[in-house]
Amino acid sequence: MSSSSTRSLATNVFDTGNYSTSLLRVESATVASCNSTNSTPLPPPKPLLIGMPSDDAGGEFPVLILLHGYVLLNSFYSQLILHVASHGFIVIAPQLYNVAGPDATAEITSAAAITNWLSEGLGHFLPPHVRPNLSKLALAGHSRGGKAAFALALKKGATTLKYSALIGVDPVDGMDKGKQTPPPVLTYIPHSFDLGMPVMVIGSGLGEIKKNPLFPPCAPKGVNHKDFFNECRTPACHFVVKDYGHLDMLDDDTKGIRGKATYCLCKNGKSREPMRRSIGGIIVAFMKAYLDGDITDLMAIRKGQETAPAEFETVEFLE
Repeated sequence: MSSSSTRSLATNVFDTGNYSTSLLRVESATVASCNSTNSTPLPPPKPLLIGMPSDDAGGEFPVLILLHGYVLLNSFYSQLILHVASHGFIVIAPQLYNVAGPDATAEITSAAAITNWLSEGLGHFLPPHVRPNLSKLALAGHSRGGKAAFALALKKGATTLKYSALIGVDPVDGMDKGKQTPPPVLTYIPHSFDLGMPVMVIGSGLGEIKKNPLFPPCAPKGVNHKDFFNECRTPACHFVVKDYGHLDMLDDDTKGIRGKATYCLCKNGKSREPMRRSIGGIIVAFMKAYLDGDITDLMAIRKGQETAPAEFETVEFLE
């Protein structure tokens, strides 16, 4: 395990929050078993990146599980994770796989296993004064991770804990309508998702546009955020970030071959920080509203009284 920390700066949801934060890596059961003893805490089913308020903050905090996009690394979301954590949340970002085919069933199963591990295992890896409140558990996913999050919320994986809120960050269910990857999530029946929880769907304004003729758009029409939101029931909200792309919420510097590819495969905005802070802010506002009962920031954003670093071309609510 390793950790790093940063100091909080401000209270606006689009800025770093009031908590100093730390980032913790936890190895999976497969790796940990080589060095395990009878006193070793139960390791998670998959490697985790955990963002949390620092030990000196103390307290009990709601938990967000964040599922990464297709063939991306959880570390690419470090800055987004720390942004959310700085506002008083514990963020769990598993590395669901390193190589994957078109079928998302295995990652849905893995995400369910991680959810089931939280009650028994998570507390052993957190500082003693940072306590997870698993009665306030939210689930989020980006790209194909968004599809997996919706699938899990639709009970396509067995979990022992109940999710209280669902967030899809530019979710994608395949290549096109009629070309969904298994297991298909979209039904194309309006308001058909029987989720039993509040939902927020976030889209990217450039996600439907090809970066170059050799590759399809990263969030194609017919299987993207618009279609997911169309199947949501109340309460639900939909934000689309104008002039930014499908991967613009990732870290400023994503390293390695995969990291470099994130700049080449999708149509991008001018820089990542405005998109990332905007998404981080609306995630915080949404979770404050539906996990903590504080609707102030979400309503201020809805009414245009709290301005994001990037412009929202769509803000709509189902009530």
